[in-house]
Amino acid sequence: MESKNDMSMVAQKIDFSGTVCVQVNSKVVTESYGYANFTEKRKNEANTRFGIASGAKFFTSIAICQLVEQKKLSFHSKITECLDMDFPFFDKEITIHHLLTHTSGIPDYFDESIMDDFEELWVKVPMYHIRKLQDFLPLFQHEQMKELPGSVFRYNNSGYILLGLIIEQATGMNFNDYVEKYILAASDMVDSGYFELDALPERTATGYIENEDGSWRTNVFSVPAKGGSDGGIFVTAPEMIKLWNTLLTGKLLSHEMQDQLLTHRIKVEEDIHYGYCGYMEVKEERVRKFILMGYDPGVNFRMTYHPDDELMIAVCSNKSDGAYEMLKAAEKAFI
Repeated sequence: MESKNDMSMVAQKIDFSGTVCVQVNSKVVTESYGYANFTEKRKNEANTRFGIASGAKFFTSIAICQLVEQKKLSFHSKITECLDMDFPFFDKEITIHHLLTHTSGIPDYFDESIMDDFEELWVKVPMYHIRKLQDFLPLFQHEQMKELPGSVFRYNNSGYILLGLIIEQATGMNFNDYVEKYILAASDMVDSGYFELDALPERTATGYIENEDGSWRTNVFSVPAKGGSDGGIFVTAPEMIKLWNTLLTGKLLSHEMQDQLLTHRIKVEEDIHYGYCGYMEVKEERVRKFILMGYDPGVNFRMTYHPDDELMIAVCSNKSDGAYEMLKAAEKAFI
């Protein structure tokens, strides 16, 4: 197929390592490139599990919408009403809506205006201590506000840690357990889950970071030991397609709540907006493309859903880059 050849040419040019899954008009095409383990030359395959970094925020948003639908929460609930924790410098008017849309104004534990490298975080707080949501709190709990709630869009990981804690308090469940039971299992995502980096299951790709001299090292000392509500779930590329299909058929949320999840709310730039589900390309007040993305050292993820073209593309990589280029190649090939 010509489209496969086009993607393969790009993959070879950029030395891509990962899996691309495309669903167009209900037909699914999956192509894998490179190695899940560089040392053992174990190839990436369709059922290889990859970390997707901030792509996991989508699961958190779905979980919040489920709890709003159950009337356990409201999008206008204030964090002071939802959390029995002390945040001495946080504005009392911050709501779940603010957290979902990155407009809360709270300090981000990974502030890209201050830090260029995610690995800098773990100098004072070793990454192997980060295994549950509460472990992130020392990174931002006692910091000052950056802006007033609702005043500006500023991408914020801390806000999604708070959303995960809110889910835990509202349900009495561990956040990861909630997602695995009510989203992964409901979507038949049997290969996906929140795995500890030092206890990964079979068929999981190792994340690799390129050194300045061209050699490679793994990301085991570069990301939290276990992911949570702001990022770090492991998935297969086909199962991310399956997640969207499950959502759109009303098995995770009612169609009314789907509309809440998928509505564009905050203009970020030009035609790019943000909603509870992530970024969106909006033209003439209509969402033309939904966009999920995730970046960590040794992790690169991109996914788009084009409703008008009945097209979904999921790209998972176990390198720090390459997913965007493969996504564009797939869009060019299939649109």
